[in-house]
Amino acid sequence: MRIVISEFVSLDGVVQAPGGPEEDTDGGFAHGGWTHPFFDPEVVGGAFDDALGKAEALLFGRRTWQAMAGAWPERAGDPFADRMNSLRKYVVTRTLGDDDLTWENTTRVPGDEALARVRDLREEGSGDLLVMGSPTLVRALLDEGLVDELRLMVMPVILGGGKTIFPNRGRMHTLELVSTAVSGAGVHVCTYRPTATGA
Repeated sequence: MRIVISEFVSLDGVVQAPGGPEEDTDGGFAHGGWTHPFFDPEVVGGAFDDALGKAEALLFGRRTWQAMAGAWPERAGDPFADRMNSLRKYVVTRTLGDDDLTWENTTRVPGDEALARVRDLREEGSGDLLVMGSPTLVRALLDEGLVDELRLMVMPVILGGGKTIFPNRGRMHTLELVSTAVSGAGVHVCTYRPTATGA
């Protein structure tokens, strides 16, 4: 499977709590739900539909999985929600046990085995392993060169701080832009892939 990252991101690189005020207030983050003024069903929604349609499975960090597991099962009957609920899901966690995995089709990946398990998953299947949110996990995957595609929905807003997906260990990662679309609200949906030369 290809490892595909799909993220809402501000102009200053923040991905924290795009969905709602109480989603993630770590560090005093006070801008939860910041994407709502810029969301449109055609360009931004279409990018998510496309990513989910190509996904063979979903991969989450623990916090993002818990937020998604608390939201999507109750939306059954909506085609997007039904797809989310039916896909295989993997959650990287050091704290959740198997009994905590109430969202259907979820498999626990112990935190200390995450990178090895992702390498194994890359060799399985032909679709995409889609990662949404999960900034700590995404940083590790990018840093290890395990990302095959990066889909960023860049919102025209500066948040002034918050969680990011980008590694900060001083290594350069070169990407190529393979597609872009712009919404009427100024959101740039950009798809990048690592260059042949890698990092």
